[in-house]
Amino acid sequence: MSYDLVVVGGGVNGAGIARDAAGRGLKVLLVEQNDLASATSSASTKLIHGGLRYLEHYAFKLVRHALAEREVLWAAAPHIIWPMRFVLPYQPGLRPAWLLRAGLFVYDHIGGRKRLPPTRTLRLDRDPAGRPLREGARIAFEYSDAWVQDARLVVLNVRDAEARGAHVKVRTRFLSAEPDGAVWRIVLEDARSGERAHVFARVIVNAAGPWVAEAAGRVAGADARASVRLVQGSHIVVPKLYDHDRCYFFQLADGRIFFAIPYEEDFTLIGTTDQDYKGDPAAVRATDSEIAYLCEAASGQFRRPVLPEHVVWSYSGVRPLYEDGSTAAKDATRDYVLTMQGGGNAPVLLGVYGGKITTYRRLAEDALAKLAQIMPAAGRNAGWTASAKLPGGDFPLDGAPALAAALRREYPFLSEREARRYVRHYGTETRKFLGQSRRREDLGRSFGPELTEAEVGYLMSCEYALNAEDVVWRRTKAGLRMTAQDMATLDVWMSAPAQPVTAAVSA
Repeated sequence: MSYDLVVVGGGVNGAGIARDAAGRGLKVLLVEQNDLASATSSASTKLIHGGLRYLEHYAFKLVRHALAEREVLWAAAPHIIWPMRFVLPYQPGLRPAWLLRAGLFVYDHIGGRKRLPPTRTLRLDRDPAGRPLREGARIAFEYSDAWVQDARLVVLNVRDAEARGAHVKVRTRFLSAEPDGAVWRIVLEDARSGERAHVFARVIVNAAGPWVAEAAGRVAGADARASVRLVQGSHIVVPKLYDHDRCYFFQLADGRIFFAIPYEEDFTLIGTTDQDYKGDPAAVRATDSEIAYLCEAASGQFRRPVLPEHVVWSYSGVRPLYEDGSTAAKDATRDYVLTMQGGGNAPVLLGVYGGKITTYRRLAEDALAKLAQIMPAAGRNAGWTASAKLPGGDFPLDGAPALAAALRREYPFLSEREARRYVRHYGTETRKFLGQSRRREDLGRSFGPELTEAEVGYLMSCEYALNAEDVVWRRTKAGLRMTAQDMATLDVWMSAPAQPVTAAVSA
């Protein structure tokens, strides 16, 4: 089989490039060695943000581009992306108040903000945001950014790429590539069966994330001089520490920062850490020292102590940052670098280094612009993703409550919480697995308190899910409320599913 592009890596950058390329009429194959978003792209802090602290490093271009993307992405996917307000307490002895005000003034004005509300100053002794905090800080600055269901963002980009003609192969390893005239002869291997296949492509896009250097080493004649710096970031989830819907952005005396974010209604997400990582990216885990660090940091800010035994879930990812010579992991650039080798009568290798989830769409546009230099067809229909909806996001920015209410009218057995969760995961696509159900029993058995056969059947048939981990930690966060036995039962059902229930899947 021959393609214009073979994209290696099913994280957010690979998914974004595959989608953009397919929408320009190119013949695309996306390959991922594991599940979609199974590494870095599901281990983020779940933010669509400009990166306020990057202003300290004078990364104005990165911040400007990221800020501009917030509202573009929100418009494309209002079901999985929504605005949040962030409370940044001023703490004497750390960054001065004038510097915070100046940074937030820039933050409000360089990114083309239109819909998100601007910064305001809070008196913490009068505002509800001050109640959960320890005494000390008197004022805070409240500003806007956005929240994202990161792994779902990846899956929806891949679904849209496939709908536009791309081929998608998950659990497929990229083994090698060598030139064959003007194209690459590529060897792929099914990670489950071991079966191998050969495909041909004019361009290989190496978007393998933490494995980008390893993937480059499998391409004959590749120049591997560009280097990647692996930085580990870990997060913890604890029972919710406060009742309001705002996030906190805290400064620490060691120069680091961390966020505390309302998470899945009943929890608070705390993170992240920054430390260099050596070893297999697939083996990364939140260490005891990182968990203790985050607990200590949170306990220093909140009235309610946060202890390691309170942690209900932790996760960790490896950010594949471009090696820019920074001495500290927290200072390494989050911007992306694209490298290109080949052209003319030789096949092309495009390398993707670094980047952040907020700028993935912009990165994809830049990648296609680079490829247009040697493949004019890549320049067609440029910029189309700036106004295109992702699957399930075809409703107004403020339309989530109305959609949830409509679902409850159509399916009266749904609770308000269930309808809200479905909208925040699937948007208008929810009806595809609720189908013609009239009773809760029509959705089949339940795996834990939130997950039904109908929903899992939809995730298997439409969203590439193959096992319980795919479902409960990436497509949903149902694992927060499931027991180990629940997950084992789900795994057994998914490996040998019974007849689909009548409500699922009406695609």
